[in-house]
Amino acid sequence: MDDWFTVEEIDDGTFAISEYRHWEETHCYLLLGRERALLIDTGLGVSDIGKIVKGLTKLPVMAAVTHVHWDHIGGLEYFNNIAVHELEKDWLSVKFPIPLQIVKNNLTKYPCDFPAEFDPDAYRVFQGTPQRLLTNGDWLDLGGRKIRVVHTPGHSPGHCCFYEPGRDYLFSGDLIYKGCLYAFYPTTDPRLFYDSVKRVGKYKVERIFPGHHQLNIPVSITDEIEAGFAQIESEGKLKQGNGLFEFRNFQIQI
Repeated sequence: MDDWFTVEEIDDGTFAISEYRHWEETHCYLLLGRERALLIDTGLGVSDIGKIVKGLTKLPVMAAVTHVHWDHIGGLEYFNNIAVHELEKDWLSVKFPIPLQIVKNNLTKYPCDFPAEFDPDAYRVFQGTPQRLLTNGDWLDLGGRKIRVVHTPGHSPGHCCFYEPGRDYLFSGDLIYKGCLYAFYPTTDPRLFYDSVKRVGKYKVERIFPGHHQLNIPVSITDEIEAGFAQIESEGKLKQGNGLFEFRNFQIQI
């Protein structure tokens, strides 16, 4: 298999596909049902995640993204069944909101041992037409396994988490992880971010699967992040331009 990716088996039918060699340390997740498979996010797009997925399953695959940011949609080119939230359809099919040079600057922000076949100068943000538009409360039926779409705006207008009852898994994208939570871009909204953290905090969750950095994070981090936002709000600073707030397991930049 491609050594750019690290594949970790979560359980019988759930895999994390990670890019630990890049500073973003992105995680994508492959969920297998009896009839279909779901790939949540597709990473940076510097190596062929489609090849990795084909090595793990022969089922037809839907690639659904938590949000249409460059580091989550990079591998969409390898799939012909794509799902995004309806609010970010145009980001994928019409115009990505961040200039290409800024994306490239982020991609190469720190030294990285990219795959030999990858040329950063030729990097382009994926553009294409999604086959399915997601809305809050939608169910993705994989055959014997159903995944619920939870619209969680804030980091982006159409950001979604994916929740699996029974296993009580939450695939949290860029809403919950150990690292810096971003709500300072023009397309972000710190108050909606806070509301979304409170929303997912009401779900019964046994494991959180984040979009970046440390894979094994405690479920309690959701409460910690909610408390962090509450503290910022109590200080009257829950609005863009107030900078970086440091907490024990994460930061919030607004």
